[in-house]
Amino acid sequence: MSAADIAQAVSGRKITALDATEAALSRIAVHDKVLNSFTDVTADRARAKAKAIDAAIAAGQPVGPLAGVPFAVKNLFDVQGLSTRAGSKINRDLPPSPRDATLIERMEAAGAVLVGALNMGEYAYDFTGENVHDGPSRNPHDPTRMAGGSSGGSGSAVGGALVPIALGSDTNGSIRVPSSFCGIFGLKPTYGRLSRARSFPFVASLDHLGPFARNVKDLALAYDAMQGPDADDAGCAGRSLEPTLPLLTHDIGGLRIAIAGGYFQKNVFPEAVEAVARVAKALGATKTIELPEVARARAAAYIITTTEGASLHLDRLRKRANDFDPAVRDRLIAGAMVPAPYVDKAQKFRRWYRAKVLELFKSVDVILAPATPCTAPKLGQVNFVLDGAELPVRANIGIHTQPISFIGLPVVAVPVPLEPMPIGVQLIAAPWREDIALRVAYALEQMGVAAAPPPRGL
Repeated sequence: MSAADIAQAVSGRKITALDATEAALSRIAVHDKVLNSFTDVTADRARAKAKAIDAAIAAGQPVGPLAGVPFAVKNLFDVQGLSTRAGSKINRDLPPSPRDATLIERMEAAGAVLVGALNMGEYAYDFTGENVHDGPSRNPHDPTRMAGGSSGGSGSAVGGALVPIALGSDTNGSIRVPSSFCGIFGLKPTYGRLSRARSFPFVASLDHLGPFARNVKDLALAYDAMQGPDADDAGCAGRSLEPTLPLLTHDIGGLRIAIAGGYFQKNVFPEAVEAVARVAKALGATKTIELPEVARARAAAYIITTTEGASLHLDRLRKRANDFDPAVRDRLIAGAMVPAPYVDKAQKFRRWYRAKVLELFKSVDVILAPATPCTAPKLGQVNFVLDGAELPVRANIGIHTQPISFIGLPVVAVPVPLEPMPIGVQLIAAPWREDIALRVAYALEQMGVAAAPPPRGL
């Protein structure tokens, strides 16, 4: 059942919230043996919350638009009573969190039921979904393949239909990459739209939090429930609630939709080309638009990512270097040695690039681009060939996502159900126009062009 269907059935007393929760816990118990998407299952908490919802319904009290809907969160969200591991060995020594992250509180205020925390790449510095401490999250359509990262457990759990909604984070592509590999919908909101309070950071100037779902309505339901300012996150914008769910069915005929050219049409496998072509044809998009200096934007994003990440972890690197994933550790050490003038240039370029890209939205409403260059690679795959060059997989999965999150634009990743594996397309909108990207995603879903396929590997 979708989140919307569960909430309607629970509110209408056709099923109980406890029924919905037990069903999710049962699916997790059976299928997560294959997927390895969960690191913590909060069964007792979930049952208590579900019983409270059922009691409120029996008493005629309002229960919210997500009544009884099971959800799970990437394990960098604070969950009361759990240490926030952020995919690491080191963080397991932290005391249990005294309070939930803001977004968990808001989901539960809307009636949702938290059932657990999800696997992720160490400290979110990952595109593969492979974790040396907890094992890899596995792709629900082929468990020998990557789920994507760093929100791999989120993608795997929703793609595998263990829960209808999960929350993740996106610094350089960590919502859009798992969405693409696992064949689900994902929303990276505008930078500052959703609170990051009480979540473990990676790169404060690039970090976004957002939802995954198997359909656009569920994505909008979760997103709307989490909106709003939050004094506990200095980076959270002071914008009030701007609901998107009522707008999903609005006609998109007047929207100006373009295809990202140049950089975004290079470094792609045939399946990525096919996915963008299908979406563009369905939307009647023929115009191509060029984003300026995209390769430099990606390079600047790398510099900011590695230096901010290194600064955050410098004390841990000095004291417990051997407890890191070696691949993460070495990239952070390298980041600590980047000369300051490079960082200064990257930040100046970032301001220039943002201004230039925003100018493009005077003539377009949505830009289409690949979410990943390929479908999910095999677990452990080290290299692939892009544009005739052999390149490392881990570093280049996010080649088309980094230049977008670099300037905080809202994006909906939509799954195109190719055979044998799905792949995603980015619907990129102007700042604060999540509603437009969601409307286009919904239209594609109604046309059957975008869809989350049933998990083929379970």
